[in-house]
This record gives sequence, C-alpha cells and structure tokens, in this order.
Amino acid sequence: MTAVVTRIQVGGDRPYDVLVGNDLGGELPGLIDGAARVAVLYAAPLRERAERLAAALPGVTPIEVPDAERGKSVAVAAQCWDTLGKAGFTRTDVVVGVGGGAVTDLAGFVAASWLRGVRWVPVSTSLLGMVDASVGGKTGVNIDAGKNLVGAFHPPAGVLCDLDALGTLPADDLAAGLAEVIKCGFIADPRILELVETDPAGAADPAGKTLKELVERAIQVKADVVSVDLKESGLREILNYGHTLGHAIEKREKYTWKHGHAVSVGLIFAAELSRLSGRLDSATAARHRAVLEQVGLPTAYSSEAWTDLLSAMRVDKKTRAATLRFVVLDGLAKPGILTGPSEEMLVEAYAEVAR
Repeated sequence: MTAVVTRIQVGGDRPYDVLVGNDLGGELPGLIDGAARVAVLYAAPLRERAERLAAALPGVTPIEVPDAERGKSVAVAAQCWDTLGKAGFTRTDVVVGVGGGAVTDLAGFVAASWLRGVRWVPVSTSLLGMVDASVGGKTGVNIDAGKNLVGAFHPPAGVLCDLDALGTLPADDLAAGLAEVIKCGFIADPRILELVETDPAGAADPAGKTLKELVERAIQVKADVVSVDLKESGLREILNYGHTLGHAIEKREKYTWKHGHAVSVGLIFAAELSRLSGRLDSATAARHRAVLEQVGLPTAYSSEAWTDLLSAMRVDKKTRAATLRFVVLDGLAKPGILTGPSEEMLVEAYAEVAR
C-alpha cells in the first residue's frame, strides 16, 4: 500500500511544501534536483538515519555536529563553512539538516550564509522540529547574549517531516514538542486543544492518528502565518506566544532545559499577563495549565529567578528600545501584543509561575 503523504504549502516569494508522512526518504532527491554536491549535517545519534538518506544523494559531504543546542554556535557554523569550502560547494549545491530543531536551525544558517545563500532542506526528526523549527525559514545560532540572536530568514527548498522518526523519541522529547503544538491551539486553532484534552495519551503516541493530525494542524497554523509574514514584521510575532519568558528560562539554564519545557512555563506567564491586563477571561487562562499538565509539561519555575529572567527578556527580539512587548491573547485564538506592562503586573504574572 502506498504511504499517504500530506503536503502543506508555505506561500510567499519562495513557496515550498512541507511533507508529512511515513518513510519519506524517497522524496528527498526530488527536492534537490540539479545539485552536484550535498552536505548532510547531523548529530551523532542520527548518524544511521543520515547515512540512509545520503545513500540516494549525489556527491555527499557528511558533517557531524554536536547534538542539541551545543551545535548551535558560530564556532560550529564556521567549521561547517570550512568543510563546504574544502569540498568546493557552489551556489547550485544543497545543505541538508537531519535532526531536531537545533540541527535544522544550524543547517539553515550555514546554507543562508554560504555564498550568500544556497538551497537547503530540513529533514526533521523531532516533534518540536516538525511543528516549529523546520517550517518558516528562520535559521540561526545562539551566542552568549541570547538564543537565536544571530541568523537569517532563508526559506528551504522543502521540508520532510517523517513521522517514523517520532517512534524513536523519548517520551520527554515528545511532550516538549507538544508545547509548540498546544501554543498553536491557543493562538489559532482551538481544535488542537480539543484533540489533546480528549485524547492526551494519543497526543503522545507516535503511531496514532491523533498525533498525526496534531502535527498537520500545527504546521498549517505556522504555514498560514509565515506565508503572509516571512520576516516577522507583524503577524508572525504571534508565533512567539509564550516564548519571551521561555527563551529567558533557556538562557538562565544555559540551554540545558528543553525548549518545549521552557515554552510551557512561558505560556502560563503569557496567559496570566493576558488576564491581568484585562484582555483574557479567567477560564481560558486556567485552561493553559490544565492542558499542558495533561501531557506532562512543566508549568512552574524558580521563585528566585525573576531578576535574571527580567534582564534576559530585555534583549528579546520583540523588545523595542527599553520597552518590553509580549504576545498575549484577547480571547481564544485572538492573539495581540501587550506593550510596556508595568513592573508590578509582570511580577504578579510571574507569581502564577513561581509556585
């Protein structure tokens, strides 16, 4: 029986398809037509999967990089550029990133900066990568000042989300990915929340229909947004719901916390800010904690951390001059921006997390 592949188009100046399904390796050669050389970036745990994909590609240059956020650095990117230079990569060649969001962010940045931009394809192997990092053309690396502060908008030639890979993920990683899925439910598609609430076990079952539908719905939310606003000049900011505090937690933890875990806590904070500013009803704010805890995500953080977190949030990408800005909700699936909340309101919102 032929595997069913769902194709979700991301529009804009350089449209491309996100392919969701099982056993998608055969789709990769069609996305890189005309390439004489292909650099395949991967971390050690994905070596076998990367080698299987590479077997059908021309002129492969394998590049093994450190796993997870340790690989998202300027130093690692520079090592990749050196490898491309030695291999004679030209503008017709392609970079493929095989792995979770950190590896695909790095691969995209290497591709965006090599010869001012070559084609690239993320082959996402984590739930978080499928619904967040690999879709939308955001690429980048971390520096000491913060996460993703150096990067470029560089849409891929296509995206492969092979659901088979989810079967190898630890339960903790699947749950972390669900934080981004649930975020999409609150900002745009409430059916996502209903699916998780009705079948929380199925939401974390890689072989089940519920998770497949959740992946497709979350990708569709992101595709709809980035098709209109690639460079985060307006609408795309809504995808950062929960991320301002989330990124600050990641920085404070030196990126040892999973992104989805940090975003989960950030969603509680953002929901409480929404409520305190009079923009969100109490029931929808409370629904955040309930649905996140149903899939085992954290909803609290250290009460001692506020000063560090506030300092980190001041260099968030949404901040303008010294004015903090947060994505909030004006109701379910009605995102907006809160500009310059008082310090008293911020502290009160954090009290909902620090417990």
